[in-house]
Amino acid sequence: MRTLKLDLEYCYGIRKLEQAFEFTRCKAVALYAPNGAMKSSLARTFQDIADKKKSSDRMFPDRPTKRSVLDENGAELDPESVLIIRPYDEDFGSSEKTSTLLVNSALRKEHQKLNEGIEGAKKVLLAALKVQSGSKKDLAAEISSTFTKTPEQFLIAINRVAAEVDEQPEAPFAEIPYDLVFDPKVVEMLQQEQVREALEDYIKRFNELIDQSQYFKRGTFTYYNADVIAKALADNGFFDAAHSIRLNSGEKVEITSKKQLEELVKGEKEGITSDAELRKKFDAVEKLLHKNANVREFKEFVADHEDVLPALENVADFKERVWKSYFVKHRDAFDHLVKEIRAAAERRKEIEEAARSERTAWQEVIEIFNERFFVPFELKVKNLVSVVLDEDKIPKLGFTFKEGDDRKEVERDALLDVLSTGERRAFYILNIIFEIEARRKAGQKTLIVVDDIADSFDYKNKYAIIQYLKDISEDDNFRQVILTHNFDFFRTIQSRFVSYNSCFMVARKEEGIDVNKAIGIKNVFVNDWKVHFGSEPRKRIASIPFMRNLVEYTKGETDPDYATLTSLLHVKDGTLGIQDSDLFQIYQTIFGSAPVNATPSGGSVLDLVYQEADGCLQDGDAANFENKIVLSVATRLRAEQYMLGRINDQSLLAGITGNQTTDLLRRFQHDFPGHAAIRTIDRVVLMTPENIHLNSFMYEPILDMSDEHLRKVYSEVKAL
Repeated sequence: MRTLKLDLEYCYGIRKLEQAFEFTRCKAVALYAPNGAMKSSLARTFQDIADKKKSSDRMFPDRPTKRSVLDENGAELDPESVLIIRPYDEDFGSSEKTSTLLVNSALRKEHQKLNEGIEGAKKVLLAALKVQSGSKKDLAAEISSTFTKTPEQFLIAINRVAAEVDEQPEAPFAEIPYDLVFDPKVVEMLQQEQVREALEDYIKRFNELIDQSQYFKRGTFTYYNADVIAKALADNGFFDAAHSIRLNSGEKVEITSKKQLEELVKGEKEGITSDAELRKKFDAVEKLLHKNANVREFKEFVADHEDVLPALENVADFKERVWKSYFVKHRDAFDHLVKEIRAAAERRKEIEEAARSERTAWQEVIEIFNERFFVPFELKVKNLVSVVLDEDKIPKLGFTFKEGDDRKEVERDALLDVLSTGERRAFYILNIIFEIEARRKAGQKTLIVVDDIADSFDYKNKYAIIQYLKDISEDDNFRQVILTHNFDFFRTIQSRFVSYNSCFMVARKEEGIDVNKAIGIKNVFVNDWKVHFGSEPRKRIASIPFMRNLVEYTKGETDPDYATLTSLLHVKDGTLGIQDSDLFQIYQTIFGSAPVNATPSGGSVLDLVYQEADGCLQDGDAANFENKIVLSVATRLRAEQYMLGRINDQSLLAGITGNQTTDLLRRFQHDFPGHAAIRTIDRVVLMTPENIHLNSFMYEPILDMSDEHLRKVYSEVKAL
């Protein structure tokens, strides 16, 4: 952006403003605006652009608002390209896009590829398990809950059970219908006391029969996996290769075929299941299942698969055994996923270590803050690695509170509770820096509107802010419009990075806002008032207090010129006789040469003071440096003339040695108790001294105050 063109009407109190700002020589412009002139209204108008909202008049929303903000090509500003920095916004925090400050694109891409491999293997396994189990549930959540007790740790669950699956040769429960057996209603029913007792009776008798069996043995060659072993041997060509197995049952039995083994197993099973006592206990279980209409399908399944009942003694353990059977059934897919998980975990450690050692823009921002700002805490990024690897979206700050040599880690809210207002503001500035640096990294061209960001800061932190604004002014992606009502801040940014031609002063008038090139930024006394002393009466009058200071510093209060200049700030016996030409003579005495373009008015200085003060009443509300001094001097002189005229004591002035206006008011109150003028003159005593007794080192207060109140009190005193 080379040019910013504003054409505003009725935008939050701005009646009318037409102005163009150039950024060709300097990437920042600064506007000094007295309180109430337009500063906050202009910032709010830009905020509307950023928020894609319509603007309106604050007090009269029915007025027709005009808001045209264009660049040099006549194009409207992109809302994303406008950033408003308010004086303070406690809710302003790092957004998701600020996480880009932590991104190392190469690390993130590699990390994402690791996840892609895992996700591909996971998808294949889950698809196979879905067919195998016949389940309609979220299998990843089911597996995770089975082996970790939480539904979000599927990969951890797979990795945790991998060794057990690797050591398990068979899949005895691979044909179990998962949703039927582990239906919540079934699980709930199995926990009922009657059912549990009946099952325990059945299992007790069943185990007794297994222990009496010639061939079966609990935990090894079990009732349930005998068929599986027979099938596995046959499927792997064991018997076709003329191998045989020998069963040790007191007498050795040699098995040479699958059929022979199956018949032996079948006979052994029938011997167990036909046991009269076992049948009785099974009938008791079946009767209880029949009573519960919600588990009829399960009852039918148990009737055909009685051999499942012993496993139901511990449902949680059985569920694990079922999943392991499914995994064994699809061992290739399972092993591939395990391999991907472990390979990724190994590389992830290396990537995370690399991410941890990365120097990121976030760390640079934190270093800027920790080094430049004076606050009782230090910062660090707690989840740097997670954000780099895209596991967390928003970076999280860690805070270390400092008190002397003591350090304590604290949370953000606890920290804010103990910070002063200025320290809280410094914390807000940190968030602003994050936002700007995110835009810098993204290469996003941005117009930054700065609304008195340094207000209420101590000087150390104020200079840190100015230094940062200077830093970003050197980046071609950024343009700044800096608004302030603090003249010291205005003068400082001009001296650091905003060119004089890019500094403006705002005047509020009845018809709208005037924006003019700034004057008097660098020593208004020497560079403006002294230069125009001879040709501009208002600046000549404004120079009187400063000239008196110079005489006081160099010659003392006994010098005649000091007395003359004092008589122009207080009514003395000789005040009426001091001519404008006398001021020119004093100027030449002080500075050693006549003023440039000297044009004395030819009359008394007092008449000139009142004439110029009357002229000030017609000016708008602006910086008006000299106006404030002229109004203050004229107001005090008129007030003293009024009081002296009413008191009418010729000897009164001779007895006053200091604080003349105050002494005169005290006498006036004594002579005229309750007089209506007392309140007005009391305001004169309160308001005018600081606007008169000033020097080139301390004159910001008078500049930062509006002169509206001075015009009002001058008019009231004049009316007396």
